[in-house]
Amino acid sequence: LFAIFAFATCGGYSGELRLSVDCANKSESDLSIDIAFAYPFRLHQVNFEAPTCEGRRKETLALIGDFSSSAEFFVTIAVFAFLYSLAATVVYIFFQNKYRENNRGPLIDFIVTVVFSFLWLVSSSAWAKGLSDVKIATDPDEVLLLISACKQQSNKCLPVRSPVMSSLNTSVVFGYLNFILWAGNIWFVFKETGWHSSGQRHPADTMEKQPSGYNQGGYNQDSYGPAGGYNQPGSYGQVGEYGQSQSYGQSGPTSFANQI
Repeated sequence: LFAIFAFATCGGYSGELRLSVDCANKSESDLSIDIAFAYPFRLHQVNFEAPTCEGRRKETLALIGDFSSSAEFFVTIAVFAFLYSLAATVVYIFFQNKYRENNRGPLIDFIVTVVFSFLWLVSSSAWAKGLSDVKIATDPDEVLLLISACKQQSNKCLPVRSPVMSSLNTSVVFGYLNFILWAGNIWFVFKETGWHSSGQRHPADTMEKQPSGYNQGGYNQDSYGPAGGYNQPGSYGQVGEYGQSQSYGQSGPTSFANQI
C-alpha cells in the first residue's frame, strides 16, 4: 500500500500555471497564458506562446529543465517494490514450506529487503532534489523572466496561478516512509534466516556445559557422594543395632521360659 501511494502520487501528477501579460497596447495583451506540465517532468519539452507586445506577433517559449531521471527512478523503485511485496505475500501464505526449505527463501528475502531499503533511500532523496528543482522551474515568477515582453517596463506581467504541488510533496513523504518500513523489516527477515538461530546457539551451549562440569566436580561426589551420609541415607537405616534389636526382644521371653 505504501508503494502504491508513492508511485501513484508522483506518476499520476499533472499541474498547470497561469500567467498574465498586459501590454501597453491592450489589444496585444494576453491575460490568461496557461502552461500545463505533467510526469515525467521533461519541462524543456513544454511549450507555450506569449505575446511580444509588438503587434500581434507571438513568441514560442519552453520551460527550463529535464527532471525525468529522478522522477522515473523513484516511480520504478515504487512499482518494483509493490510487485515484490505482492509476490512475497503470496509465497508467505501459500508456499511457506517451500520458502523455508534449505533456508534459501529467507536468505533471498533478506538480501532483497536490504537492497530495496537502500534504493528507497536513494530514490527518495533524488526525487526530493528533483522536486525542488521542478518547483523552481515552474514558479510563475521565474517563467515570466523568459518572456521578452516582460523585460519592458511599459508592459505589466503578473503571475495568476501557481501549480499545486501537494501530491508531489506527498510522494516524497511516502518515499521516506517506505524506506523506514523496509529498513525496519530487515530485522524481522533476519530472524527468519539461519544466521539469527546460529548466533543464539553458542551462548546456550556454553551455559549447558557449565552445569555439567559443576555437577561432575567435587561438590556432589566428593563432599557428599563417597562420604556417604547425606546422599545415601539408606546406610543410616541399615547401620543400626537398634534396627536389629528385635533379637533382644526375643531373647527375653525365651530365657524366662527356660527358667520356669
